[in-house]
Amino acid sequence: MDTKFSTAIHSLILISETKEPISSEQIARSVGTNASYIRKILGMLKKQGLISSRRGVSGFKLDKRPYELTLLEVYEAVNNNPFFDIHQNSSDECIVGRHIKSTLNYVLNDMENSINKELSNKTLADCIEHMKNELTPEEIEQL
Repeated sequence: MDTKFSTAIHSLILISETKEPISSEQIARSVGTNASYIRKILGMLKKQGLISSRRGVSGFKLDKRPYELTLLEVYEAVNNNPFFDIHQNSSDECIVGRHIKSTLNYVLNDMENSINKELSNKTLADCIEHMKNELTPEEIEQL
């Protein structure tokens, strides 16, 4: 499974909750990946108007308030594929092969609509609140 979405959420929480501007290198250390991958993710978020940066100044800022930023917006910013993809080379010589796309679309469209609805009802603020509920007092001080 692709990790762009979870990496994007992780990055956005850091950007939102860190008092000082945070660089892609710092985000990469927190995520446990390399800075070039983080810059790729941040570039996607920036392209969609979710974050911004200033030339010559290290760090990023949210362009929306956390309670305005839905998880669906984040998902769509970093993924241009549907949640579920169907293989493309089924044999028309096979009964199942001829009908598998329409059969799976019947099932998967409802599932994808449900996921979209859930993601549109949750925000970055929801993620931040959930995370903060798990923090110790010492961890809260570190934010």
